[in-house]
Amino acid sequence: MFTVIGESLVDIIDSPDSEGAARASCRRVHPGGSPLNVAVGIARLGQAATLVTHYADDPHGHVIAGHLRGNGVEAIVGGASPTSSAVARLDSTGAADYSFFITWDITGASIPALAAVESSLHVHTGSIATVLGPGNQMVRRLVAAARTHATVSFDPNCRPAISAEADAVRGDIEGFVAASDIVKASDEDLRWLYPGRTPDESLAAWLDLGPALVALTRGADGPVILTRHGRVGMPGEVTTVADTVGAGDSFMAGLISGLAQLDALGASGRECLHSLSPAELAALASYANRAAAITCSRPGANPPTSAELGSLAGTPAAAAG
Repeated sequence: MFTVIGESLVDIIDSPDSEGAARASCRRVHPGGSPLNVAVGIARLGQAATLVTHYADDPHGHVIAGHLRGNGVEAIVGGASPTSSAVARLDSTGAADYSFFITWDITGASIPALAAVESSLHVHTGSIATVLGPGNQMVRRLVAAARTHATVSFDPNCRPAISAEADAVRGDIEGFVAASDIVKASDEDLRWLYPGRTPDESLAAWLDLGPALVALTRGADGPVILTRHGRVGMPGEVTTVADTVGAGDSFMAGLISGLAQLDALGASGRECLHSLSPAELAALASYANRAAAITCSRPGANPPTSAELGSLAGTPAAAAG
């Protein structure tokens, strides 16, 4: 089983032409939140997924619950606040700028959440859930409980609209990096967190904190995957972009699914994870890259299924470098 820990919310997406009185008719409402998107992406790629999260018994919460059920994701729900939301305003290229209305508290879910992570092969977390109190403290405890028997992945998916100062969250983020086996970030994340160095320098510094594998997404410039034994990079896949909502989450789900296909997850898979070959890294990067491109080709966070993406073994060869 795969367990994801983190926020659920609804994305309210404003198109570039949605101004004034016309805005309501141009808005689209989708279930979202980076951890929710990763859980759905993993499930669509054939893995059994559980999401430890919060949403309320309200109209937006019903949208989220239905979305999780429809994708075969089991939900463990804690907290008592209204369902969170994010307004994503798209520019002419489809890139999204977010405003958040969010709380993060999973009080009441500690016992079932602990049972879930203790029975999991792999645990993923990230984004708002790892920096926003009071729930981030429980996330830290759950990750610590998972380490003896599960691999852990982390995507900071930084949200400056919530964490206005990078200095305030850098220590928390580096703590999760050090507690993880697999870390993914975007170039925007790393430039915000470490404005004095390049994303490649930050990626290498994170690898020194302990993960076996760190991945960097660079939009149309494509991904980079770095381990202690090699580096693989490739350009982004060419696609007609509807929007970029959820693209990084689909990349993360593809990366996790690809590692599962290589038997590189779980405590018994750590040796394999630490010894991935350049060809395996290239296949992983290409597989996750295609997952992100499929998501970009359609509106909202709509990750691919295994039928659309295929298997890691069928991934075309990619150049290392």
